[in-house]
Formats: sequence, structure tokens, C-alpha cells
Amino acid sequence: MKISLIISIYKNVPFLKLVLESLQVQSYQDFEIIISEDGEDENVRQFVASYPFKQSYQHLTQKDDGWQKNKALNNAIRKSQGDWLIFIDGDCVLHKRFVEFHAKMADEHLILAGKRVKLSAETSNKLLSNPTLLPTLSRYLYIHFWKSGRYLEEALFIHPQGLLGWITRIRTMKHLKGCNMSFSKKALYAINGFDEDYTLPAIGEDVDILWRLQQAGYQLKSVRNMAVMYHLHHKESWVSQEENKEKMRQKMEQNTYICKNGIQKI
Repeated sequence: MKISLIISIYKNVPFLKLVLESLQVQSYQDFEIIISEDGEDENVRQFVASYPFKQSYQHLTQKDDGWQKNKALNNAIRKSQGDWLIFIDGDCVLHKRFVEFHAKMADEHLILAGKRVKLSAETSNKLLSNPTLLPTLSRYLYIHFWKSGRYLEEALFIHPQGLLGWITRIRTMKHLKGCNMSFSKKALYAINGFDEDYTLPAIGEDVDILWRLQQAGYQLKSVRNMAVMYHLHHKESWVSQEENKEKMRQKMEQNTYICKNGIQKI
């Protein structure tokens, strides 16, 4: 099975560098990296061109024209070489076994979903200034639990066949996080990919994808505590989700789980 790992980014070279550093030490290395940029930043271009990748990679860009993440993701799907596609965001660094467990749990009938630890500003800055902390990051988080971040229970790596494996079976998922999810390329083509009608953040890149894949017969499966991820702290610009929620409500009423404005224009 060929795997493509797709990183959604918008500028921010220091974050991207740390994400790529976490990919270079993965226990499973047989995957393609696709940097899916919602823009055409020159600093990003120069950085990617000079980065010493171990894996094959592609850097895909598009005109910076407002929030067009879904358009960028559809382009990444078209260009991907993999049969199984893992999606992460450019502000999320990975535990060394992250790709391994997305690969091990892969099944063409499943939607794999994980969560993330939200690192504090202090921990994020420490990691950015000292990337060598990455291999022991989970240990650091628990030693400094009072100041290291939120949702620290998501930082604990648990092997599903180990003594605590039963925990991974009871920690289910009801929702999908766009920063930690994977599915087969076949599944995405079955629903025509991401719906480009969504031109604002939230809903369109994960909530909408989930209900559409479920309508197409795919099942949600948790990879919590197996595909462990750490979200770097930054100022977040929140926008109202009401417009996207209403858009999705209308689409659900019409049961249009195969979107019209996706990988192909229907």
C-alpha cells in the first residue's frame, strides 16, 4: 500500500520545519510527503527547495485568494501517488509512530480519526528553539504537566496489543479532526473529495467530509493514543461557523454527499 501524507499549510516556515523534522524520525518511512499550500509564499518556496527530505515530496501551491484550503486539498488528492491518504495541518508535530499506526490501521472501509495535544506557548517555544526535545516530548509534557498544555491524555502512546491496549478500544471517536485523519483515495473519489463550496474555515474540511463518507458507507475508527499528535500554540483567528453550518445543513437535507464542486466539477 502506497501512502501519501498531506500537510496543509499557510506560510509559517518555523512551524513547517518542525513538522518536517517530526516526519524524518518516523518509525515507518515508506510514504510520500505533499505540502499543500493555500498560497504562494516565497519564504515557503525557498525553505522547501532547500530542505533535505528523506522521502519523495511534492510542494503544491495556488493563488492566495482567501481561505481555499479545500481547493488545495483536492489538488493534493489529484497529484498524490498514494492509495491511502493521511491529512495533517502545518501546525502539528507528530509522535514517531504516528504514520506507522495510520498505516497499520488502514482499511478501505474505514475513516481513521485521531486527536491532538494542545501545547502551551511555553512548551511550543521551547520545542521550536530546541527540536531535539521532540523524541521525548510526551515525557516532558507529563513531568511539566501543570504548564505544558491541554488534553495531555492524548499524549500517551498506547500499543493496541500491549497491556493497556484495552484503553485504545474504549477511547472511541464521534467526530473528525481535519488535522489528524486518513482514508483511502478510493473513498475520497467516491464522494468527489472536499467540497469547495466552503470558503471559510471549519466544517468543510472535516465535519462535512465525515457525514458524506458515512453516507457513502464508510465507518469511523479511532486511532487515539496510537497516532499521537501535538498542536503548536499560536494565536487563533476564530470566525463564525454559522454560514458553514447552514450550508452543510442544506446539503444534508438534499443528501448530496457526492459534492458537485469537488475533485471534479459536476
